[in-house]
Amino acid sequence: MVGECWTWCDSYLPLSTNHRSSSVNGTWGPDGVTFFIIQGLASLGQEKMILFVILLLGYMIILGGNSMIIFVALTDSKLNSPMFFFLYNLSFVDIIYTTTTIPKMLSGLQADTNTISVPGCFLQMYFVIQLAVTGRAILTVMAYDRYVAICNPLRYNAIMTLPVRLLLIAGAWSFGAFCTLPATSMSFQRSYCGPNVVKHGWCDPSSVRRLVCGDVTVDNIVSLSCAVVALLTTGVLILTSYVLIGVSVSKMGVAQRLKAFGTCAAHLTVVSISYSSASCVYISYRVGNFPPEVRIIVSVLYSALTPFLNPMIYSLKNKELRESIMRTLSRETFFPGNMTGRHISMRIIQRTPPKKQPFKAEEVLNGQNGICIAPSGSEVPQLVK
Repeated sequence: MVGECWTWCDSYLPLSTNHRSSSVNGTWGPDGVTFFIIQGLASLGQEKMILFVILLLGYMIILGGNSMIIFVALTDSKLNSPMFFFLYNLSFVDIIYTTTTIPKMLSGLQADTNTISVPGCFLQMYFVIQLAVTGRAILTVMAYDRYVAICNPLRYNAIMTLPVRLLLIAGAWSFGAFCTLPATSMSFQRSYCGPNVVKHGWCDPSSVRRLVCGDVTVDNIVSLSCAVVALLTTGVLILTSYVLIGVSVSKMGVAQRLKAFGTCAAHLTVVSISYSSASCVYISYRVGNFPPEVRIIVSVLYSALTPFLNPMIYSLKNKELRESIMRTLSRETFFPGNMTGRHISMRIIQRTPPKKQPFKAEEVLNGQNGICIAPSGSEVPQLVK
């Protein structure tokens, strides 16, 4: 959503020869704009292969790390707290968010011209904004979860019930849709003129809006308003939660303070990285000395940075999650398939015991101190009463 306020240089690449306008929601004739060209990093030349490898490796790590969090949170009974419920929802959003942009960028780095259809462009635009806002809304919900856990621990389980958790997640997705639909629907209704080159790595709203034939003042106001609502609402709520947490922690002892800090450390780190990287992107778009390629790289890094770091941060900061991941990896490594440690231990317990040797005794007495066995030829001792 920060990209709604960014400005791009006015020059266009001469990649399209079609200069006629067309209504996006009308009939797309052969002379109308039926597709957009994603400029991306076409001017890098040989460096595109290096960027392709970096993006591919980063995308694989994002998929693997976030998928692991979802898997262990759903399968490990020890991770049934509300915190992990919100965490695997955030991981799901991160996977979909990066999948919306990175695969298309990877294909564009391998092609001479990266094209996208008009409906595909607006679908990508919608999901990029919606998922970005939803991710921040889930971070806000997680901040509230930490507030309840620290400031009201005795009623934590009574407050954060499953219906409440589902309601909070549904609210996060609804908030994302609320902040996305107005600007996206207005852009969808506009007529677009050639050249149909989007000067970004994907269908960024501000970059696509520069291709509109008419006046876009109203579109810019609506887009800016939605961006301000999304950023300020989530930012203020997260800040309020941590202010209340700080007030509560200040009244605790040293040991309790350390425990509370450990509870919030991972979430606070993710929030700090998210907002600081967004600020860097905003500054790079406001400073005119940066070339377009640098701005695109910065925006790509911003979109992939938080999903890339989330699994690492939460795994390092959270002992329960780290141990669950280690148990899962160990089980799959040493006991692949259905041969789990539980099956192995059951087989050991149920194995046939060795055949016992018969005792050579003339009499066995049951006493208070156990079983007394008299060897052959010896005198049987008397029980002491």
